[in-house]
Amino acid sequence: MEQRSTGLLGAVRIDIARLHATWMELAFPRQLDPGRVVGKWTPETTLQTATYYLWAGLGVPLVAVGYPLLLFGFAARAYVTRVDSAATRLGLVGVVLLSLVAWGALTVAAWVREFSTGGLLAVGAAGAVATVAAAVAVGASRLGGRGTSVLIAYPAAVTAFLLPPVVAALYSPALADVVFPNTTSLAVWLLDGPLAVGGLGDLIRERFDLRGTAYVLMWVGISVPVGWLFGLLVALADVVRPKRDAGTSTRI
Repeated sequence: MEQRSTGLLGAVRIDIARLHATWMELAFPRQLDPGRVVGKWTPETTLQTATYYLWAGLGVPLVAVGYPLLLFGFAARAYVTRVDSAATRLGLVGVVLLSLVAWGALTVAAWVREFSTGGLLAVGAAGAVATVAAAVAVGASRLGGRGTSVLIAYPAAVTAFLLPPVVAALYSPALADVVFPNTTSLAVWLLDGPLAVGGLGDLIRERFDLRGTAYVLMWVGISVPVGWLFGLLVALADVVRPKRDAGTSTRI
């Protein structure tokens, strides 16, 4: 038990040190992974030294705030790896076919249970949105590159998860009674809270009316930054604790 605790504390120290080194790397070379020959860059003049330690000091509170987010990135990476492995085995065509089969089965089940025409359209529309978003996510991830994954794949994956119920609610009164009031409450909180800075919330209220397809646009607007956040946290986890160390970190 004591060895396990020591290992955990050691891993935390390593993670925090690499997170701070990642911050230092933004302004100074060879801070995160210094070469064996040239080594870690160190300041030589008084101005460089002052700038170096000022930048290091600024990074301390950012690391304190960022480490919990990094832990979330570690957890998210574990699930993303499993999903990506399954998608790799299926391939883009396989993912699309699986989504079509799954949502097609739900549509047939809705027809067998004699859902209304609106209910059938709701299931079909949700399936179409989920299939397209999943295809975009898988396709973007296969293009390669961390930037493409963060910019496109993660937002598309979040959209595939969040948007189908909203699209379905456009055709299903039962879903609309649940989805739209909660969406309105969320919109009010966003406009009065985070988006109130600089009068952005008032500007959005003046130019947009939350009805019909505006609900869909709102959730797309939420899915994209949420996807970017997920992608950035997973990318940060890859930088701070590369995948080759995943086995070591799992055993801690």
